[in-house]
Amino acid sequence: MAFPRRTFLRVLGGGIVVAAGAVLAVPRLDAMPPVAIEGWRGPDPAETDPRRRALAWALLAPNPHNLQSWVVDLSRPDTITLHVDAGRLLPQTDPHSRQILIGHGCFLEILALAAAAGGFRAEVTLFPDGPWRLDRPVARIVFARQPGLAVDPLFAEVPRRRTVKEEFDARALDPVHKAALLAGHGAPALALSIVDDAGEVERLRGLAIAGSELEMNLPRTHKESIDVVRIGGAEIAAHRDGISLKGPMIWALRHAGAMTAEKAMTPGTLAWQGGLDYVMSGYASARAFGWIASADNARETQIAAGRAYVRLQLAATALGVALQPHSQTLQEYPEMADLRAAMHRQTGVPADATLQMFFRLGYAGDPGLSPRRALSSFETA
Repeated sequence: MAFPRRTFLRVLGGGIVVAAGAVLAVPRLDAMPPVAIEGWRGPDPAETDPRRRALAWALLAPNPHNLQSWVVDLSRPDTITLHVDAGRLLPQTDPHSRQILIGHGCFLEILALAAAAGGFRAEVTLFPDGPWRLDRPVARIVFARQPGLAVDPLFAEVPRRRTVKEEFDARALDPVHKAALLAGHGAPALALSIVDDAGEVERLRGLAIAGSELEMNLPRTHKESIDVVRIGGAEIAAHRDGISLKGPMIWALRHAGAMTAEKAMTPGTLAWQGGLDYVMSGYASARAFGWIASADNARETQIAAGRAYVRLQLAATALGVALQPHSQTLQEYPEMADLRAAMHRQTGVPADATLQMFFRLGYAGDPGLSPRRALSSFETA
């Protein structure tokens, strides 16, 4: 995440003394540590286990707050048993773990794409030990060799996939791209909508902004994000997860004592205002919004929503379209109930249905790679 330049300059103007010109002239200062993004190279060329080769790609899936809350058991031959990491949840903003399971759906879809690219059919059984609980697996995946298996073209987009959190440029969503994304959506039980009418976009933007402001002004929900913010290259390298803050501006603010987790929790500080500016600049640049809705909210449906979303994002990547989820107004904690109901009304999704994903679409440059932990850290002992 790049800190807003205008906020940084405001700090300089407020009297914090740093060698501003020197800092801004060194773009690689406090850059993303290579160890944190080595996973984007894909599987180790020496790896022969097809499960681990596929897992190396699946770990690149989008997931809430980049928690990477996946645990895999490889003790059975030709089998992966997938669990949720109980230590990597979002109990304040995602109290029912709906978003966490959507992230597991993203993981399963990329795993299946990667398995097929390696000549294996991934036979996925959801919740094999009964209705999901933290002590039960999300899925059991058996790898079955299948010669001549077709490789999905979307697999080639996996290492190119990005969640763009920065501002989009001023271009409107190309109607051809909008039509292609809608036509390529292959999950009829999960309705996909994309709107780019200026009036509708503005109304949705207002609700999304209100949701973000509510979350940031409620200490227990804001803290859940701040707890996984990694400030600077050293922290990013140590954790290889969460929300990354890096670069010359962050380096200067951190060394000036203006960028700390404590200050990011305190309204009125530079760190808090910078986070708000960053979120709002993304909303302000949105020229289109989309959403995925379902008639029910079963655990299987949440997994299916993740699989559908990541396929949409991979298809968008192939077209050069950027996506970023905005989950705040969909969250199920009590204080968000009124805004969530308003989002249902604005999108036309019935009150008894579920908005599974809401996101902005547009165009942007490559924001760079997000950290990923080593494959070995996901395996049970």
